[in-house]
Amino acid sequence: MFALLPLRARIAVVVATTCAATLAGCSGGGGGSSSSASPTPHTTSPSKDGALITIKDFAFRPATLTVAPGTKVTVINKDAVPHTVTATGDKEFDTGKVESGQTVSFEAPARPGSYPYICTIHPTMNGSLTVR
Repeated sequence: MFALLPLRARIAVVVATTCAATLAGCSGGGGGSSSSASPTPHTTSPSKDGALITIKDFAFRPATLTVAPGTKVTVINKDAVPHTVTATGDKEFDTGKVESGQTVSFEAPARPGSYPYICTIHPTMNGSLTVR
């Protein structure tokens, strides 16, 4: 029956089927596997009003955050396992263990600079807090 359709109709069916299959594969709704791609770095403008770091899919989002000194930084863990947000080096900040679904806050350092951080439970997770 497909062969009996005019050429334009057959092309439309192929295109529609291909698009539907592509969209279904990109929906993230199956397989339970997570992407190993790093999240796209994102920088925000410095603000004292507060900032947000979301933990999802074993990544900090945004991966790069810029805040004013002393800003309240809120961390939300949307993963099913606990994580930490722990500055490397002199450990200027450390949330401790943030359980799944938990929200915690810390105060950004008063001294301007770049503060790389990791999850001490999953050290391949990393981000950077810039204070200026």
